[in-house]
Amino acid sequence: MSNVKNVTTQSFRTDVVEASANKPVVVDFWAEWCGPCKKLSPLLDEIAGELGDEAEIVKVNVDEERTLGGMFQIMSIPSVLIFRNGEKVDEFVGLQPKNAIVAKIQKAV
Repeated sequence: MSNVKNVTTQSFRTDVVEASANKPVVVDFWAEWCGPCKKLSPLLDEIAGELGDEAEIVKVNVDEERTLGGMFQIMSIPSVLIFRNGEKVDEFVGLQPKNAIVAKIQKAV
């Protein structure tokens, strides 16, 4: 079972902007057809389970939520944005090693 919730254009303000006031929110922009996205997904699930309440990890399907992809100028996927206090504080593109992802999240905590 995944610890990661799907975010839509309608829920973005609540699930990311407002939620990031209390802890970092990691947003994974992905698509079903993206090979690296499929490799990143289980890593993010694992990290979400390990971090518990320290941070929240959410996903945005760029094929279903084109508005959000455009709003954040997502040109390559997977793209991962980290929000804190409603602002983007870090990001990375492509598949990264688990320890590098955790380090970026910890920096935002």
